Amino acid sequence: MTPMSAQPRQEFKQNQGLFMSARMRQSIQILQLSNAELHEFLDAEVEKNPLLERDPTTSAPLAERPGLAAPPPMMRAPGATGDAGRWTSDSGLDDDGTGRLAESAPALRDVMFEQLVLSGCTTTEREIGAHLIAALDPAGRLAGGATDDIAATLQVTLRDVEAIRQRMMRFDPAGLFATSLRECLAAQLQERNRFGPAMARLLDNLDLLARHDLKRLRQACDVSATDLEDMIAELRTLDPKPGAEHGSTLTVIVPDILMEQTAEGGWTLELNPESTPRVVLNSALSTRMSLRAHGAERTYLNDTLTSANWLIRALQQRSMTILRVSTEILRRQEDFLQHGPQALQPLNLRTVAEALNIHESTVSRVTANKYVATPRGVLPLKFFFVAAMTGNDGEIRSNIAIQSVIRRMIQGERPDAVLSDEAISLTLRRQGIDIARRTVAKYREAMGFPNSLQRLQRAAEAAPPPNRR
Repeated sequence: MTPMSAQPRQEFKQNQGLFMSARMRQSIQILQLSNAELHEFLDAEVEKNPLLERDPTTSAPLAERPGLAAPPPMMRAPGATGDAGRWTSDSGLDDDGTGRLAESAPALRDVMFEQLVLSGCTTTEREIGAHLIAALDPAGRLAGGATDDIAATLQVTLRDVEAIRQRMMRFDPAGLFATSLRECLAAQLQERNRFGPAMARLLDNLDLLARHDLKRLRQACDVSATDLEDMIAELRTLDPKPGAEHGSTLTVIVPDILMEQTAEGGWTLELNPESTPRVVLNSALSTRMSLRAHGAERTYLNDTLTSANWLIRALQQRSMTILRVSTEILRRQEDFLQHGPQALQPLNLRTVAEALNIHESTVSRVTANKYVATPRGVLPLKFFFVAAMTGNDGEIRSNIAIQSVIRRMIQGERPDAVLSDEAISLTLRRQGIDIARRTVAKYREAMGFPNSLQRLQRAAEAAPPPNRR
């Protein structure tokens, strides 16, 4: 039997898929940009399109500078795109419908906030951490006095702020939230488990290293020349500015959304006119060009005009979407404004998306890199999303609230009656919180508490010796 020779043939296949035009992709990109990033994007668009010009009423982004950004005064935006948002909002917007689009890399502040949420912090610690993140300078450090300002703003002790800062210095990348170069490098060495007495003395004498005074440095560290050479080599592998890679996004935080309380006791939201970038059509130039354009020039003019009008509409849609999503989020977390972080309610992307009849991915993009000026400080929109757990009594509780209960149980236990994870789980179940032992263990470890055996050993070591006669 002669084998059949391979013959080329043509086949047709029909697949279902979503076609995304370049403009649809660009519209999604515009939605998730921070205001600072949008300023840069619009500068490039104005450079390319002669019919576009920056709106002269829009302020340029503030220059990079360290320190905690205070909310600007509440004001009505004259001529701002879109109406101010209120607790009731029924305006409709078409969703982009693209849940499968790859997201751009998250900004460093978003990465830090995600790690803060996953660290098992209480609601108060979460608020302190959010303010620490806001206070980062372009190098990823905190300016002198930033922790004092945060403590005064939130009416907590400096010790409370310092405890959270020390924990956040171990976030990835390590060394952020330091107040000095020495502290930044020490945090990175501790993360590698390489921070010994000799290395500590080396960090205490960085001035000698800068002057290349190796003889005195070796004496100060009490090591051999070979050991000192190895220590210096390891020091050079560290990052003295762990936030520098993301420096363009670590400008001072200017809120995207402003809140103002009405005379009736409600709240009004509006875009910050000082930071919301806008472009306008140069109508005079468009008219002059159209009067003398012919042939290819006419085609170019039409394309340019279409592109300019599309961008202006895309910016208007971005503004309206930000206001709608922000209004829905803060309407559901209104108790937080009155009573503080302990009053945060369980909330996720899906709940907001379903309420507004838009896709979850739209809510995710809107809340990325966006900040709102509240009476309790400038906070990221993601701050208001809190995971939930439904108890066996049918009540929905936030996981932060459950972690707070576990924290209080451990901190209040007697030295001779240390609670195991199973005992905590059983107690919570009797209170209506259906939580597994392994979930208790996960929350306990995230909050930095050792297991019951280790706590029992620590209690025994700390107990005073018995009196002997």
